[in-house]
Amino acid sequence: MPDLNPIAQAQQAAASVKNDSGASARLTDTFDTFLTLLTTQLQNQDPLSPMDSQEFVSQLVQFSSVEQQIQTTQAMQALLSVQAALAQLSSVDYIGKYALVQTNGALLEDERAEWFYQMPEEASSSQLVITNEQGAVVRTLDGQRGAGEHRIIWDGLDNEGNQSPEAVYFLEVVALDADGERIEVPISVGGRITGVELNEGQAIVEVGGMKVPASLIIRLREIPIDPTEDMPVIPEPDDPDEEEPDATS
Repeated sequence: MPDLNPIAQAQQAAASVKNDSGASARLTDTFDTFLTLLTTQLQNQDPLSPMDSQEFVSQLVQFSSVEQQIQTTQAMQALLSVQAALAQLSSVDYIGKYALVQTNGALLEDERAEWFYQMPEEASSSQLVITNEQGAVVRTLDGQRGAGEHRIIWDGLDNEGNQSPEAVYFLEVVALDADGERIEVPISVGGRITGVELNEGQAIVEVGGMKVPASLIIRLREIPIDPTEDMPVIPEPDDPDEEEPDATS
């Protein structure tokens, strides 16, 4: 699925040119060295056999071309930084909406934790493994094997039937195909976005009692009755120019 998150797109684009920040300094040092050598050569050249100036001009043109490329890159970086800032500010509009976030951590609150997992193909076996923040297995459950999106709501009970404390827990889907090969299963968590903050230039949203980067949002909707319900398909209107069938035929 293509990434339609404007925050993620802007941050990735800005990072792609950020590594060229030291190129201008390196070019300046090289150009200064070139001018020093050129001056020394001109001072010590044979008056009866002067050096060929065409090569000097060619080198100066090359330096000028590289400098223009670096300046263009720096200007692009500035524009992308502005774009990223605007995208981050636009994330304020996310507040109050229902978001699906690509993460396997969910907050257990009021004896309820919820995850979604997308099975890319039919599985021969599927097991859901819930672990705590220390990595210890708390609960194992049978998972859905059919292809498509599935939802799990955990009541917080561990394998011994004891109620787990409120905290963040993590889901792993262990699914195997018909050949016994492991299937990669994306996991996400949904919830209402209750707040947005900026941290070191990155937009952080509060969703489902947790704080996650806004770039991890993979679905955004108005608050639905059932977030897993498919959107209705609106049929195309009838063509007014199409002749109605003869009722007598």
